[in-house]
Amino acid sequence: MLEISKLTKRFGENVAVDAATFFVEQPTMIGIIGRSGAGKSTLLRMLNRLSDATEGTVTFDGEDVTALKGAARRNWQSRCAMIFQQFNLVPRMDVVSNVLHGTLNRRSTLATMFNLYPQADIHKAIEILDRLGIAEQAPKRAEALSGGQQQRVAIARALMQDPKIILADEPIASLDPMNAQVVMQSLRDIHEQDGRMVIANLHTLDTARRYCDRVIGMRDGRIVFDGTPQQLTTGAARDIYGAGADFSEAATSTEIETLDRSKEYV
Repeated sequence: MLEISKLTKRFGENVAVDAATFFVEQPTMIGIIGRSGAGKSTLLRMLNRLSDATEGTVTFDGEDVTALKGAARRNWQSRCAMIFQQFNLVPRMDVVSNVLHGTLNRRSTLATMFNLYPQADIHKAIEILDRLGIAEQAPKRAEALSGGQQQRVAIARALMQDPKIILADEPIASLDPMNAQVVMQSLRDIHEQDGRMVIANLHTLDTARRYCDRVIGMRDGRIVFDGTPQQLTTGAARDIYGAGADFSEAATSTEIETLDRSKEYV
């Protein structure tokens, strides 16, 4: 279904993603791990076409995504929804309207200007919110919700697009452990119940092991690990993060950088 072949992104002389290659044959939940700056976010942005690749291709169901332009590119971004760490909601707008923004790519400019939505779309938005356990929040302003609730609104907005793929860029990085579990379980349920592919950038190993079918590790822009959660041993994680023998399972990609540099790298 999804094939990434030698996907590369350069910013001047800096190589953010270096010839990333992997193939996904069926809807799968994939976790991408690695230090901050490893290229995880840049990779997702190229998959969604928020950023153009310098080299390489992304192919989905036989279509070259990297070659899409204009309306075809926008259509792809509807089929490949993006969820961000900072939610990207309109704070002063009510929750259901934020969810309905997931339909913007298929609505006319006039309807968008006057905030006009079909009743069927409004009902669908509320049903999605109910599925995610926050239907009672529909009339509230987005800014009145907790971080975990706002991230579920962002997930609901993505589902309004009826995507084939959901990309989540550090979706739980700013959440407390309880809300993080709720958000990750929501993504897992969407994968299992809807048969959608989910690819999430994550910063903790236990989260990748618990919720994902497959884990990809990135280091310095390159894919250095691609395996099952069971294969993600402490030794494998040490290689991914470039850490020494003092690597801690509790460490996140951010915390790794605070380790003693004389011991961190191999």
